[in-house]
Amino acid sequence: MIHPFVFPGLSTRVVFGHGTLAAVPEEVARLGHSRALVLSTPQQEEQAKALAATLGERAAGVFAGAVMHTPVDVTEAAIAAFRAHGADCVVSLGGGSTTGLGKAIALRTGADQVVVPTTYAGSEMTDILGETAAGEKTTRRDPAIRPEVVVYDVDLTLTLPVGLTVTSALNAIAHAMEGFYAPDRNPVTEALSREAMVAFRDALPVLMQHPQDAGARAQALFAAWGCSLTLGQVSMALHHKLAHVLGGSFGLPHAETHAVLLPHTTAFNEDSVGGLLDPIVRTFGEGRAGAGLWHFASSVGAPMRLADLGLSSSDLDRAAEIATRNPYANPRTIDRDGIRRLLQDAFDGRCPD
Repeated sequence: MIHPFVFPGLSTRVVFGHGTLAAVPEEVARLGHSRALVLSTPQQEEQAKALAATLGERAAGVFAGAVMHTPVDVTEAAIAAFRAHGADCVVSLGGGSTTGLGKAIALRTGADQVVVPTTYAGSEMTDILGETAAGEKTTRRDPAIRPEVVVYDVDLTLTLPVGLTVTSALNAIAHAMEGFYAPDRNPVTEALSREAMVAFRDALPVLMQHPQDAGARAQALFAAWGCSLTLGQVSMALHHKLAHVLGGSFGLPHAETHAVLLPHTTAFNEDSVGGLLDPIVRTFGEGRAGAGLWHFASSVGAPMRLADLGLSSSDLDRAAEIATRNPYANPRTIDRDGIRRLLQDAFDGRCPD
């Protein structure tokens, strides 16, 4: 049975392949811009400088100060650099931290964005921006946040460390998981999410043994695109709320937190969504979606416990309180006791169900 749906269409141009980093100058020119500020984290500054060099006269400079969770003070410093260099667009090279900074600049200045992802975290195709200030993370959606162009270059992922490969992939899978039961899901996101689950399932075990396997890297990057596109089309629910709380209020690392939470948030909602999570069961086995994701995560060496990410047991009560203060819409009622139990299981690393 096909449920009623609205498909809003796709507005972001995607360039996917090997060696596509070379297309960035052409994409900047295609947007009608001549002064691109290249963004990165401090760890990827040399890559950002190399990209700026390929832009030649179209490069306005490099800002290599992106950090996790997009702190507002970092955004303000980046905007000052954007204006000081006379930039008219941004090129964001890196993972979710750099993509988030580019989005924050675009929202405040109206600048166009070209995003070059180097992980599988999957925020590049979305109209979502999460920012931190005063110890809390807030999230907003706005068409002005969605990047104009995303350039996926498989070659840039060949040196992605195995640990980050796994955690950013599970981060992406979380987008697809919530997309399966989102009230505004549509056949496009459902099909892409099913494809992405299978692609990640097949690619990650290969990449654990052969990190530079180009075929598996292409599979994984394709899967990340599908998951990111899904998140950009549908409503977020409990999983993303908890990840935002633990990252924004407790400073937990973004991808790792998504990875640990994923089986538990899946299991929490599983019995409330009918058979909508059956694609996960068919992909990962174990008879239950939450358990299947837990066993898969364990098999690819993902972190399994919030306790290992820097959260303390004394934080759990406060985390549950914050998570239920302004909850996202969710198919199962979000109550403090239920969330507290979920967090305890994730803290201890127990298999759900």
